[in-house]
Amino acid sequence: MTTSEPHPDLNKLEAGETHFTNSSTSSQPHNQHASQFDYGPLAHVNTAETRLAPFGGEFQPGLYRPVTDRKVANPAPLGLCGFALTTFVLGCVNMQARGITAPNMIVGPAFAYGGLIQILSGMWEMAIGNTFGATALTSYGGFWISLAISFTPGGFGIQQGLIEADNGSLGMFYDSLGLFLMGWFIFTFLMLLCTVKSTVVFFSLFFAVDLAFLLLGVGYMSRNELEEPNAKVIKAGGLFALVAAFLAWYVALAGVADNSNSFFIVPVWHFPWSPKGKESRSKEKGGA
Repeated sequence: MTTSEPHPDLNKLEAGETHFTNSSTSSQPHNQHASQFDYGPLAHVNTAETRLAPFGGEFQPGLYRPVTDRKVANPAPLGLCGFALTTFVLGCVNMQARGITAPNMIVGPAFAYGGLIQILSGMWEMAIGNTFGATALTSYGGFWISLAISFTPGGFGIQQGLIEADNGSLGMFYDSLGLFLMGWFIFTFLMLLCTVKSTVVFFSLFFAVDLAFLLLGVGYMSRNELEEPNAKVIKAGGLFALVAAFLAWYVALAGVADNSNSFFIVPVWHFPWSPKGKESRSKEKGGA
C-alpha cells in the first residue's frame, strides 16, 4: 500500500515559504493573502490587469472582470429575472390591466421570487466579488419583501394601523407609501450613477426603475379631495415599471445566452465613452 505525497504547496508552507501572484509582496498585501489561501472566486483582486469593460449580463458596471475559473455560476440572471417578473406584475397592477386594482397578487412574488431569490442572488454576487451586483440585487430583494409585508392582508396590520391613526382615512398610508418609494428613488439614482460608463441597456434599466419609483411616489402623495392617489401619475409609473421589467429580462438573457446554448449573442451596445467603446473607436481609427 502506497502513501500519497503531500501537496507541494503544503511543503512550502510548512517550510515557511510562500508564493504570490499578480503583484509584488510590498504593494498588494490583499493579493498575497488571496493567493496564499487559494480563495478562488472569493478573492476580489484589484489590479490593473483585472479591469475589463462593463457587461450588463454579469450585473457588473465595469470595475472588475468576472473570475475566469469561478466555481459558481453567474448569479446575476437569476436575480434579474426575479426582479423582472415581480416588477412586471406590479406594473400591470398599477396600470390597472384587465381592470385589476387591488395589489394582493404582488404579495406572493414579492416574498418569494423578487424577495428571497433576489437576496440569495445578491449574496452570491458578494461571494464572487461583485460589490455593485451584491448591493443592488440584495437591496431590491429587501424592497420587495418590505413591500410584501406592507400589503400582506391582516398579517402585519401596517395599513390598518395607519388608517386608524388617521381617523379612518387612507391619507397617512398613502403618504407613508409615497415616502417609502421616494427613498428607493434616491437609492436607485445612486445606483444609476454607477452605470453611466457601462452599456445602453444596463443604464436604461436603472433609468426606467428610477422613473418608476419617482412617479409612483409622487402619484401616492399627490391626491385629490377624496384622498385618492393621482391615477394618471400612478399609471405612468406602472408603464415605466413594465419597461424596467422587460429591460431586466433582456439583461438577464445577455448573461445566459452564449455560443453553447444560443444561435445568437444578445447585443448590449456599449456607450462611446465606456472602456469598450473607446477600444472599438481606437480599432476603427487604426483600421482607417
